[in-house]
Amino acid sequence: MTLVDYAFADGLARITLADPEHGNALSAALGAELLAAVRRARQDGARVVLLSARGTAFSVGGDVKAFAAAADLPPLVEDLAEDLHRAVTDLQRSDAIVVSVVQGIAAGAGVPLAAAADLVLAGESAAFTLAYTRIGFSPDGGSTLLPATVGLHRALHLALLNPRWSAAEAHAAGLVAKVFPDDELAAGAEAVVAQLLAGPAAAQAAAKRLVRDAVAGSPETAMRRESLSIAARAGEPDAAEGLAAFVEKRRPVFPSTVRDRP
Repeated sequence: MTLVDYAFADGLARITLADPEHGNALSAALGAELLAAVRRARQDGARVVLLSARGTAFSVGGDVKAFAAAADLPPLVEDLAEDLHRAVTDLQRSDAIVVSVVQGIAAGAGVPLAAAADLVLAGESAAFTLAYTRIGFSPDGGSTLLPATVGLHRALHLALLNPRWSAAEAHAAGLVAKVFPDDELAAGAEAVVAQLLAGPAAAQAAAKRLVRDAVAGSPETAMRRESLSIAARAGEPDAAEGLAAFVEKRRPVFPSTVRDRP
């Protein structure tokens, strides 16, 4: 079963998350296929990459049920994070202009994956939430690059309190470039792609590079820190409780919270 579809024609690479039955959850298999698709786009010399998803969700984030069932979680989480980080880095470092199209929920690593694009488009019913700390994890996927997009304190708000931003709120925060009525999202994305493909490739690539280099610092270093941190958190009692609570659909009682009470 293919979890990520890839197609290339006339300078446009289409990368589509294709596991709608599981909300396009970022499993190890999907992460590996995503990285392979991103690398194919670079090899094909894509001028524009369109990153989208099938089904009602862009991505629900990590495959939490698989995490909860894993016998040795930290290396699984670190390997998945590393594949995702390589894909995000390749998208950001590429000369191709990357457009992400978000319908429904983008949760967990789905948020920084969408934000890895140069232009984020969303349907009006789309929503964004990090939710890592809700299960005792620290953020990954390039989440620590979000301050360059939404500002330090908005990024901390996302990471610490796990709000669910609507498409309109994400647009106001600077994460989303354009919001479309849900039934016009696909057509709107195609119009944006057509405008990019009709433009000057060298100038667009230079504009992307100049802007990203001015704000990004070293995304590779930031994301390596994320990988190490989430792997460490995954081995702690708080994560075990957070995952169990998620699967059992109850409120977690984190051991560290109980221990720290007077």
